[in-house]
Amino acid sequence: MFNTRTIYSAMVVSALCTPFIVFLFQGVSAQVMGSTNYRIESDSINVGGGYASSTNYQLESTAGEIATGESASSNYKLKAGYQQMHEVYLAMSPAADVTMSPNIGGITGGTANGSTTVAVTTDSAAGYTLTIFASGSPAMQSGVNTIADYTPSGAAPDYTFTTGATDSHFGYSPYGPDTVQRFLDDGASLCNTGSSNGTATCWDGLSTSDATIASAGSANHPNGATTTIYFRLGIGGSVGQPEGVYVATTTLTALAL
Repeated sequence: MFNTRTIYSAMVVSALCTPFIVFLFQGVSAQVMGSTNYRIESDSINVGGGYASSTNYQLESTAGEIATGESASSNYKLKAGYQQMHEVYLAMSPAADVTMSPNIGGITGGTANGSTTVAVTTDSAAGYTLTIFASGSPAMQSGVNTIADYTPSGAAPDYTFTTGATDSHFGYSPYGPDTVQRFLDDGASLCNTGSSNGTATCWDGLSTSDATIASAGSANHPNGATTTIYFRLGIGGSVGQPEGVYVATTTLTALAL
């Protein structure tokens, strides 16, 4: 039998585990003026500058400022000058350990499933990206024995996770409000097309390179956005996969834009 558990970022057949990486920028800011209709968090006293743009560039500038730079004491920290106060908040919830279920017989084969969720919250006006990568290739390993990463039939992920009699493979599928286009589908059979985000559809294989699974182009603070990552292991009846505890270690990274 395969003893399956998941270490988040590690995965096991019978198991899967995964650590995650979070870039966390925290700050407390005040407002210099405001009303019921607006709020200005910071301002600048100068003699020139402003905002300009064209089809090729965007420019924010200032001129004539005095007493700029950072200063601090045991009681305060001051950032004076153009855009000195700009800070970005980014938080990511821990992804829980994933246990693949059920255990799979090495001779008879079968399918095991597991999932985890991660919520990303940011006040960055440009949004964020969420990526995943595996620490090994293939991701699922047990000593010298391995299980191949899922390989889609074409350039896009497979709408349906398909396991043939001679296949032994492990894949993933993200689901959530910010799922990137690659994992969206036409609602019927094709991925990387349309705008539908079906549950446990559009399957791909892990890689040791970062793959973007979710992205947003604006702030989502304070509610955040949750992405569910489904994992699936398929072993065909003609494979004869060596039994053992197979583990895949993956890393999730959230980055503010």
